[in-house]
Amino acid sequence: MDQDYVCGDYGTETQWTQIRVTVKLPKLDALTAVMSMVSNNLQIEDYSDIDLKTCYGDLIDESILNADKTIASVSVYLPAEKSVPECLSFLRERFSVAGLTDAVIETIGVTGEDWANSWKAYYKPIKIGERLVIVPAWEKYEPAEGELIVRMDPGMAFGTGTHETTRLVIQLLEKYTKGGCRMLDVGTGSGILAICASRLGAGECFAYDIDPMAVRVARENVKDSGLTNIHCDTSDLLRHVDRSRPYDLICANIVADIIIRMTPDVGALMHENTVLLASGIIAERSEDVIECFEKNGFCIVEKLEDNGWCGLAVKRK
Repeated sequence: MDQDYVCGDYGTETQWTQIRVTVKLPKLDALTAVMSMVSNNLQIEDYSDIDLKTCYGDLIDESILNADKTIASVSVYLPAEKSVPECLSFLRERFSVAGLTDAVIETIGVTGEDWANSWKAYYKPIKIGERLVIVPAWEKYEPAEGELIVRMDPGMAFGTGTHETTRLVIQLLEKYTKGGCRMLDVGTGSGILAICASRLGAGECFAYDIDPMAVRVARENVKDSGLTNIHCDTSDLLRHVDRSRPYDLICANIVADIIIRMTPDVGALMHENTVLLASGIIAERSEDVIECFEKNGFCIVEKLEDNGWCGLAVKRK
């Protein structure tokens, strides 16, 4: 039996939501790798080697003896101030990349619609970079001089501005968004990056996601923002994006493996001065992504890091 228990202080005064994901046993290592992107404190349930009625002299619970030994589960525990919907969206994206599309996801601790809304009390305005402030749609906020407000209701899509990957690419957006530029957001989630680019002066923005739910959320956020220069639609990476002319700025806040997969094709959407902002890259994979860019005729013009995550600004050589 391999069962590691979550470390840390999970006292009764703090509410926690358990996200428990179950896969076929051969996929346990891949699942563990993805879940560790959310937390280093994992609970792993693997009963595949239980075949005796005793273990170290103690009786084993019958429920464990009778457990399905062809499957395994990994759990993380989120405090109330963390967005469960955003975490779930993040995990679904990574599961798709890792070939874990058959993973069964459960949320335990807060039931019904409560778990989808309880985090809102902890999602407050966040200033990112020098000018942009991400404000929850339900919060009142008076901007200081020079601040640009981006109101967001991420719903079930990834992108509140609280995750390191989003913060990194928004910081880069502040630097590389030029007035009137044509912008592409690959894997838009809640639409946050396209909305930020528009607020920073981008001309026409195209936001795509493979998940129809994310596209619906992004369209709602764009509508609520009052912006009319953002077009949201479904696309598997670059397959169905607008190709009428090159983009000046491209954002891809996805994951290392998908960025690597996309790199050989993205150059066709760029001109010699286009800047590509790549994020969603865990620090351990950053060199793999950089090597891929360089092999495909790109150079790294800037690299940012935040809490084990990496964001890159890339141009053609």
